Amino acid sequence: MSKSKKRSSPGADTTKNDPFADVEFGEAEESILTEYQKKIQRVELILERRAQEQLTPVYQERREALKSIPKFWPLALLNHSLFAVQAQHDADKLALSYLEDVWVVRDPREPKVFTLEFVCPPFVMIVIDSLPSRDLLVFQGKSLFSDSVLKKEYKFVPSNAAADEEPDSDGITPSMLDFSWERDVTAQATKINWKDDSKSLTKLYPLQVDGDDGETLSDQGSFFNFFEVARDYHDLGVAIANEVFPDAIEYFRGDAGGDELYSDEEDEESDEEDENSEIDLEKPRAKKVRQG
Repeated sequence: MSKSKKRSSPGADTTKNDPFADVEFGEAEESILTEYQKKIQRVELILERRAQEQLTPVYQERREALKSIPKFWPLALLNHSLFAVQAQHDADKLALSYLEDVWVVRDPREPKVFTLEFVCPPFVMIVIDSLPSRDLLVFQGKSLFSDSVLKKEYKFVPSNAAADEEPDSDGITPSMLDFSWERDVTAQATKINWKDDSKSLTKLYPLQVDGDDGETLSDQGSFFNFFEVARDYHDLGVAIANEVFPDAIEYFRGDAGGDELYSDEEDEESDEEDENSEIDLEKPRAKKVRQG
């Protein structure tokens, strides 16, 4: 039976008074650990599914209630430090100011994957007060694109071996318990139908990548590259779906995110402390958006 010793920390002295130096794990022990790891993962997946079943109608109620609060979603998103950095251009903020709703659609089989939906009105109605009759409405285009919903899908792509697997009574297959975000999830790009090509933010502020491998991001450009480029370089979609969306009210109030969010006063104090330190002009700092 093959055995493997417990790994020590780099630089640790394993020869003097180490009570774990002779600890070894064999195939039998490894099999036990793997078995219970799979059992735990199975229960966790079942709980995730049930949680989403319970949460979805509550999120739907919240969705309707939030329609009465102006600029709720733009403020909630910009109060997340990562999102604030991605939407650093004034043009991004202006376009996002017309954002009406954010919604997350979870895969019922694998709740870790999802589709993000940004709902923006293609037009707004303006009442001309100077006219004799207030019944005349003028439709003035405000959104920069004609899409009413912008989507970003994170698609679960199971391995080829999963095609021959038989699900158990809970609809779970062995491959589902071997889930890996990096291996099994593929982000999809969505083309934005800009109304005026000269005002396309993804062309005015393109995403720029160094190297042929596409691994190094030199300029993130406009936030809206997030939709038009398949790869999510900063896991922004995961942050929106798993952090901002469930805790949207806390982010809107500025109560979420811990030390990631700070006020203007805190920013001024930090500036005084760091006035002699080197300033990174390439990466703007995220600031908490004030309400009211």
